[in-house]
Amino acid sequence: MSTEYNSWPVKTRELHNHHFDSTVWNNFAFRNDDIIIATYAKAGTTWMQQIVAQLVFNGDPGLQVAEMSPWLDLRVPAKDVKLSTLAAQTHRRLIKTHLPLDALVYSPEAKYIYIARDGRDVVWSLYNHHANANRLWYDLLNDTPGRVGPPIAPPPEDIREYWRGWMDRDGHPFWPFWENVRTWWQYRHLPNCLFVHFNNLKHDAPAEMRRIASFLDIPIDESRWDSIVEYCSFDWMKKNAANSVPLGGACWDGGAEVFIHKGVNGQWKDVLSAEESAEYEARAIQELGLECARWLATGQNL
Repeated sequence: MSTEYNSWPVKTRELHNHHFDSTVWNNFAFRNDDIIIATYAKAGTTWMQQIVAQLVFNGDPGLQVAEMSPWLDLRVPAKDVKLSTLAAQTHRRLIKTHLPLDALVYSPEAKYIYIARDGRDVVWSLYNHHANANRLWYDLLNDTPGRVGPPIAPPPEDIREYWRGWMDRDGHPFWPFWENVRTWWQYRHLPNCLFVHFNNLKHDAPAEMRRIASFLDIPIDESRWDSIVEYCSFDWMKKNAANSVPLGGACWDGGAEVFIHKGVNGQWKDVLSAEESAEYEARAIQELGLECARWLATGQNL
């Protein structure tokens, strides 16, 4: 890939909390064919990891995707463990991040896929993730040395209260939402960055998968295509969730299948009032601009 583009992103800050240690990227040795999968969270990250892994390995039902595709900026395990694991990999590497772009070291040679989803759908999926987390999850995030800031606490029982906190405190109790989308959107025209929307994956996953394969310069073996698509279906991933969920789902009551939730949009429509939904939509335009807000809500007009 050409590196003649004039305005590559530059890291301007570090981000720390109960989950993040962005400094790990400062010591990461990129390879020219690395694939970075970036999201805010609960926007289809695990699904995208599965898609990319199945494309890279030409359809393999036994792939342990969670192990081979680490979340690099997560505080646990220690940065040296993750860096050495990635350094030892001989296949094309796929790495997950939830950082905003200005807290990430950006390589002109790597390929980046940013996947997004309407913030209301994100919150409903995030609540399921948080409400089913068990003691191991809290121990790892709160008690592992190096945490910066307050610990993460259990969520309220009322999802409306959870929604209110997420809106009023911008992503609470995880991390800011709007800046994540905004910092990536600013660089959507980079030649090595592909934007994918959860809605479009839901609508026509095979078409989106072909677009992803083309972007990654992965030739499609048509004799394996039906199997690749099957292994990336939501039903197949749910049945084989231990392969794609961190620690095989040990951090969630109900196991890996709880981590891979319903994969549906619009659950908030039966809970949020028209006024609350309108408040979110106005906030999205204020934070992101009309074009980005429209894309975030629909996946259209990129």
